[in-house]
Amino acid sequence: MPVQSSVLFASPAASSGPEFVETPVAYDALVLASFGGPEGQDDVIPFLRNVTRGRGIPDERLEEVAHHYRHFGGVSPINQQNRELKAALEAELATRGIDLPVYWGNRNWEPYLEDAFTAAANDGHKTLLVVATSAYSSYSSDRQYREDIARAITEAGLQDRVTADKVRLFFDHPGFVAPFQEGVDAAVQTFLEQGIAPADIHVLFSTHSIPTADAERSGPRDVDWGEGGAYVAQHKAVAANIIENIAAVAGRAPVGGGTVPWQLVFQSRSGPPSQPWLEPDINDVIAELPAAGAKAIVIVPLGFVSDHMEVLWDLDTEAMESADEVGIPAVRTATPGIHPAFVSGLIDLVLERVDGTPAAQRPHLTALGPWYDVARPGDCENVRLGFKPAAAGIAP
Repeated sequence: MPVQSSVLFASPAASSGPEFVETPVAYDALVLASFGGPEGQDDVIPFLRNVTRGRGIPDERLEEVAHHYRHFGGVSPINQQNRELKAALEAELATRGIDLPVYWGNRNWEPYLEDAFTAAANDGHKTLLVVATSAYSSYSSDRQYREDIARAITEAGLQDRVTADKVRLFFDHPGFVAPFQEGVDAAVQTFLEQGIAPADIHVLFSTHSIPTADAERSGPRDVDWGEGGAYVAQHKAVAANIIENIAAVAGRAPVGGGTVPWQLVFQSRSGPPSQPWLEPDINDVIAELPAAGAKAIVIVPLGFVSDHMEVLWDLDTEAMESADEVGIPAVRTATPGIHPAFVSGLIDLVLERVDGTPAAQRPHLTALGPWYDVARPGDCENVRLGFKPAAAGIAP
């Protein structure tokens, strides 16, 4: 039975808080919501102030963590990637004959979410569906998006003008997983053709580390997800699915069944040393691979939708340097970006809500899916930062 609770800024179909909204909704427009990034050296510190708002971090300390952006001229690739994704979504909608305009807004840099919601409302659109560029459960990758949606609508004064639902988390949707599967298949095959045995090819599925306390609170609070909460469980389930489905290719049998060693690793830690974050770090793992007999490394950026700063710096720069230091050849596979399967999959997720597709008919590749349309009570709450109103979910 649906939980009878008011969901902030939701469409009537979602307002009572059902796990899955199986009633069609006539959405007027889509809002592509993303993290945002600086587009010049002068943007870097103001951008980092936005990212860390409310934490009282001085500019001097922010400058210490700004060197990744400074290294690339102060430009994060994420905004251009979102421009390309927006264009790809518009093209896919046009191909399917679906009349839904797409607006784009960021949480931490221009164009802001407030701008996107305001533009949509001024164009006469009232019933909005948000597609966020984040696939997994955690405070920073799920609830904070929902908090910022609520904040943006409130600060723009649109409470009585728009409703905003959000598509479900898509960590195990076939469209999201397909590009990773292709990348792992190709990388493993390349190393096999070089004469490296499957057992000597180590696949490292990498994702953003988060505070352990946040990980433990990821996902609905009434489910025991195991160590690391739903965040870790989701990543491990998708990684296992990819390994199990490494494609058979001409001249050899499938490599599935666990014959290729793999593990989930973490990157991009930014918290103080006193605060526990998810481990192991990818660079620490790479340093230990020679002792494990590894002859090749496949790095899979499983937690990332596109090649933004954490991929370019932490994987393409630091992790590759770590592999070079231990003398093991490594390849980093592609993120979904604007891969046709990913773009098509996002529109499929939109149509689930437009059509009210029953949960039993929604595609998913792991036993954890399909994920909820409306976040459950306590989902991904952050006790350190305190309660903030969040759209598309049941309080708190």
